[in-house]
Amino acid sequence: MPQTPPAPPAQVPSTAPAQGPDLQDRGVALPPPSPVSVPENPDEIQFTSDQLIYDYEQDVVTASGDVRLYRRSDRLRADRVVWNRKTGQVVAEGNIVVTNPEGDAAYGDRIELTDTLRDGVVENMLVVLDAGGRLAAQRGRRDNGIITVENAAYTPCAVTDSEGCPKEPSWKITADRVVYDPNKKRIRYTGARVSVFGFATIPLPVFSHPVGGRSDDGFLTPDLRYSRTNGFQIALPYFFSLAPNRDLTVTPRVFTDTLPMLQAEYRALTSKGAYRVTGYGTYSRRADDLTVPITPATSRNDFRGYLDAVGNFQLDPNWSASASLRLTTDRTFLRRYDISRDDRLRNNLRVERIDQDSYFSINAWAVQTLRVGERQGMQPIALPELDYRRRLDDGLIGGRVELQVNTLAIGRADGQDSQRAFASARWDLRRLTAWGQEVTLTAYARADAYNTHDTLETDVASYRGLEGFQFRGVGALALDVKWPFVGELFGGTQRITPRVQVVAAPKIENLDVPNEDARAVDLEDSNLFALNRFPGYDRFEDSTRFTWGVDYALYLPGLSIDANVGQSYRLSSRPTIFPDGTGLTDRVSDIVGRTVVRFRDFISFTHRYRLDKDNLAIRRNEIDATVGSRSTYVQLGYLRLNRNIGPALEDLQDREEARLGARVQVARFWSVSGSILVDLTDQEEDVTSQADGFQPVRHRLGVAYEDDCLRLGLTWKRDYETTGDAVRGNSFLLSLAFKNLGR
Repeated sequence: MPQTPPAPPAQVPSTAPAQGPDLQDRGVALPPPSPVSVPENPDEIQFTSDQLIYDYEQDVVTASGDVRLYRRSDRLRADRVVWNRKTGQVVAEGNIVVTNPEGDAAYGDRIELTDTLRDGVVENMLVVLDAGGRLAAQRGRRDNGIITVENAAYTPCAVTDSEGCPKEPSWKITADRVVYDPNKKRIRYTGARVSVFGFATIPLPVFSHPVGGRSDDGFLTPDLRYSRTNGFQIALPYFFSLAPNRDLTVTPRVFTDTLPMLQAEYRALTSKGAYRVTGYGTYSRRADDLTVPITPATSRNDFRGYLDAVGNFQLDPNWSASASLRLTTDRTFLRRYDISRDDRLRNNLRVERIDQDSYFSINAWAVQTLRVGERQGMQPIALPELDYRRRLDDGLIGGRVELQVNTLAIGRADGQDSQRAFASARWDLRRLTAWGQEVTLTAYARADAYNTHDTLETDVASYRGLEGFQFRGVGALALDVKWPFVGELFGGTQRITPRVQVVAAPKIENLDVPNEDARAVDLEDSNLFALNRFPGYDRFEDSTRFTWGVDYALYLPGLSIDANVGQSYRLSSRPTIFPDGTGLTDRVSDIVGRTVVRFRDFISFTHRYRLDKDNLAIRRNEIDATVGSRSTYVQLGYLRLNRNIGPALEDLQDREEARLGARVQVARFWSVSGSILVDLTDQEEDVTSQADGFQPVRHRLGVAYEDDCLRLGLTWKRDYETTGDAVRGNSFLLSLAFKNLGR
């Protein structure tokens, strides 16, 4: 008979349970694959053992000493096996493990099987599922591959700690009866109860779930929370697995202080891409502003809801299409139900084509405002925006040419309408001198055409432009020189790069055309050397200017410092179109800079600033810092804009705020986290501000537990502002998620 050497046993400690089924490993190695030789009859059983005794009279075969039996893909390993060939009964004892074709392994003290090795009864049974998880019972049986156990426990969690010592799983399900069908990959329970950290929790008389990470219909983890506006809330999602690539989740949400709400989310994955559609709906009183007197007309209930859809499709290697739609029935619905805090919803449809040297896109934009007191009719609808760019190599003297054609139509229900089209060409030539300077020469030319209507509907005169058709030419020449100096310092590398730029542009009739996309202008380190320091296309800087700057970098083992500083001087004496306070109004600009410091993965510090050219007053002060590791860290953010710009230019209002967030890993699986946002703006900075200089906006504080199969958390949130029916106050969220439980 064939003999194979025994495999070494798995070195996992074995412990006896104090009570109930044992989920710990049995310290027995899996049977190896079947022998190489394949029998002529696939139903024939092959086996190996150290010793074999055959009783001719009783027709009983007794094998002992590392016995291994094989039939098709079923395998068995035991210390001793007695096979009654008359009855077909196979009894295995001692260090038993049985493996089925699906890869599930069943361990036991004593197993009675048929001679097919598929059916039988097991005492003190442990089944380790190939798809993940383990099922233990005092007694179980297997019929046609279906495992049925009594007085059982199931867990997908680890039952040993990092040192290999036994531990109680984070959660497990105990039941009077459990049935596992490996073909359906589903476990069904009768008389079940979920235990978390050894404490019994929710009873589940009838319960089932898939295994192995696959999806199937069923309830998901409930969502429990309390808010000042809606009272106690319970949400119980139900998941529909429509296909391997499509699913639907329906979530009823019930509140104690308001009417219920229904949420539905549909997801699909296709051969070209994926999309998701989420909808919310309820029937309650609309209240954009609680200052409205309560009358039968203002207090009647009405439908309220929100639609959020997003999709992305790659039609071929070059063409793609995407969409993002966000619509709501009123301005306070999202905040009241803690769905989103956005004050504007942007909708976009886009088709793009990208290859190595060209780009083409068709865009459509629409905006819904959620700001109380802001007119929806003044919100722009951009339909369409077409943009085409082509990059060419200059075959004459070198360099690179980029051509662009762009059109845009903006309409408003109650405001100014405008259409724009332009064609431009840009040529860049980059050369390195013998002394190491990097010299870049740029030439830019553009022709614009505008058509504007209802200009008097725009309150800010500098944004209107002239009524009707207007034509404009734009041109600029630039010379940019960098001279890097690199050397060793403190055992690392230091780089100092002086930089100068000269830009010449003729006078441009900027105010003859409307300003739709170049309003939020501010001098920063990112646009100091830009050809046009206005964002967008509707305004172009028409001056001849000289700009200087210095870049500095120091790279040491574990430490890096990057910094820059610069300023510009306008040679032209004609008045500028930059608003006062942007740092570019006078002939000499403010001083701008940025400093970035990184120390290993422990410290990240970024500081951006703008200093007044006359008295070095701080006009912009922005700090973002992170200190700590991935598990324990502190994040700090601070922003102060001190531009002294009047209230008419909304996009340039002064602001001051501080943000603080932290997370502390107090134990291996336990953490505490919190964050706060504080509005530091006062009326000296913004005459329209209602803040007192130290006004908390919102904060949150939470404690969480998360390991390989359980996530548990409690979060306290507080809002300090009331907007419509979204009332300020406290909210509490309890989250509980059983990982590896399927869907």
